[in-house]
Amino acid sequence: MYIIPIAWIYVALMMSVAEATNTTGSVLGAIFTFLLYGVLPVALMMYFMGTPGRKRALRAQEMAERQAAIDAHQAAAQATASLQPDAGGQPPADAVPPVAEKP
Repeated sequence: MYIIPIAWIYVALMMSVAEATNTTGSVLGAIFTFLLYGVLPVALMMYFMGTPGRKRALRAQEMAERQAAIDAHQAAAQATASLQPDAGGQPPADAVPPVAEKP
């Protein structure tokens, strides 16, 4: 996977060396050649190649945060439910039953 960036950097380095050692070349030109033909394209390529991994890591982090929030909510609901005296789920009954009128 990394063979292409390594080879590209090697080629750009050889281009830079050739420019620096040429009689009409300069060291400054060699530096710019290495940066613009070597480092910049390889950096972009490595960034684009790492995008799926970054997306996977972000998705995993979001899922972990979501699961932690769900667990915290369930724990809070369970603690609240255990503190209530009537946690049976039935509606409260009237203390005094209704009395019908006499006909």
